[in-house]
Amino acid sequence: MGHDVLLEMKNICKEFPGVKALDNVSLTVRRGTVHALMGENGAGKSTLMKCLFGMYAKNSGSIYLEGKEINFKSSKEALDNGVAMVHQELNQALKRNVMDNIWLGRYPKIGGVMVNEKKIYNDTKALFEELEVEVDPRRIMSTMPVSQRQMVEIAKAVSFNSKVIVFDEPTSSLTEEEVEHLFKIINMLRDRGVGIIYISHKMAEILRISDDITVMRDGTWVATRPASEMTMDEIIRLMVGRELTSQFPPKTNKPGEVSLEVDNLTAQYSLLKDVSFKVRKGEIVGLAGLDGSGRTETLENIFGVATRKSGTIKLNGKECFNRNSRESIKNGFALLTEERRATGIFGILNIRENTVISSLKKHKKKGIYLSEKSMRVDTQWSIDAMRTKTPTQETKIRSLSGGNQQKVILGRWLLTEPEVLLLDEPTRGIDVGAKYEIYQLILDLANKGKVVMVVSSEMPELLGICDRILVMSGGRLAGEVDAQNTTQEEIMTLAAKYV
Repeated sequence: MGHDVLLEMKNICKEFPGVKALDNVSLTVRRGTVHALMGENGAGKSTLMKCLFGMYAKNSGSIYLEGKEINFKSSKEALDNGVAMVHQELNQALKRNVMDNIWLGRYPKIGGVMVNEKKIYNDTKALFEELEVEVDPRRIMSTMPVSQRQMVEIAKAVSFNSKVIVFDEPTSSLTEEEVEHLFKIINMLRDRGVGIIYISHKMAEILRISDDITVMRDGTWVATRPASEMTMDEIIRLMVGRELTSQFPPKTNKPGEVSLEVDNLTAQYSLLKDVSFKVRKGEIVGLAGLDGSGRTETLENIFGVATRKSGTIKLNGKECFNRNSRESIKNGFALLTEERRATGIFGILNIRENTVISSLKKHKKKGIYLSEKSMRVDTQWSIDAMRTKTPTQETKIRSLSGGNQQKVILGRWLLTEPEVLLLDEPTRGIDVGAKYEIYQLILDLANKGKVVMVVSSEMPELLGICDRILVMSGGRLAGEVDAQNTTQEEIMTLAAKYV
């Protein structure tokens, strides 16, 4: 490698219990270039970056910055050594103003107070002028839109004289104009010799801004090539490129008559617009699309946890208003959320409490007491059906692995005996064995004539378990395909339709 190598990650391995998250991954970033890091969700991109920043300790491999071996123990240490990250989830002190967020911890304090307000203000102003960022340094962070907060984060990285800056999905919440501004800043940083790692799903963007592209798949390195030699189809082939084996149970469900009808679903606070479709009893319908395409929003609007602007939902010919989750559960709907740690599990409660919490009505005796015995029976059913690995029903749910937490929540919803099961990334972060069991459960439900809708970022999963796949793009329905007679390429092409 030439002298222009800035950052080199060599043969990085990272294992979590039962999962090899990174298997010998290498990445070389040259000075003054934009290096795109691509791969499906779960390919290991974020894990690799977390190893760079010391958020995860790698199991083996080495990292060199300007030829010197580094081993950061925290993202602060990384920042101090010139390696910065602009996150999707911005970690900012929202109650403080802009300049505090940029200089926090770097100016001497007297008596615990920030020193020389004026100097800090002028330094911030100068930094913003250089980047053509129009933000008032005294503005409180929480009062600004995400795009401006992101600019503050970039300015902060620049103020540390960072040599390497990682951008993680930086445009997912930006308008076209803001994207143009971001690219201008990235090109300016590149011209100064900064090495930029750019993680994104958006192909057109990647091809426009990158010098080099590295593709990862299933925790391994697949290819690194000059962007000028790559096409969208080529990237898709590298990202996807695997043959499907029997990771899925045989399809036994036989769809019947139409059961769920959704008409012109439009959301109040997201880009979801005019989505209409029908699902039959016993049918498994997938929702495909890139992050931010409106897949999750579709489920949330049906279930009434997101605000609908307009549209109607009918189940077996009867209109369901589903104004909130309680009403939706009563109408026979269940939603398994993707963010299960935040919205799905009650971490301080045990397995039994987490299992029966949505179906307590069934366990009421004489309308007041909850029957221990019937709750125990249902919980045992759930543990057995899901093959949940837990010492006892009294174990606190947060001590289980992600896959087992997922099974508890799936069990919780099945006990409400829903007619319509909405699943958002039901197998994210789960090992292959547990995935198969969850697929089997989904099929069993379809065999009982239930309506099942599945959002997944893993195409093979959708192709393996669904009858039909609806493809979302930019908040709209871009098309639908028959899961048995389609290709990943066809789905990807539809997914890019309105991006």
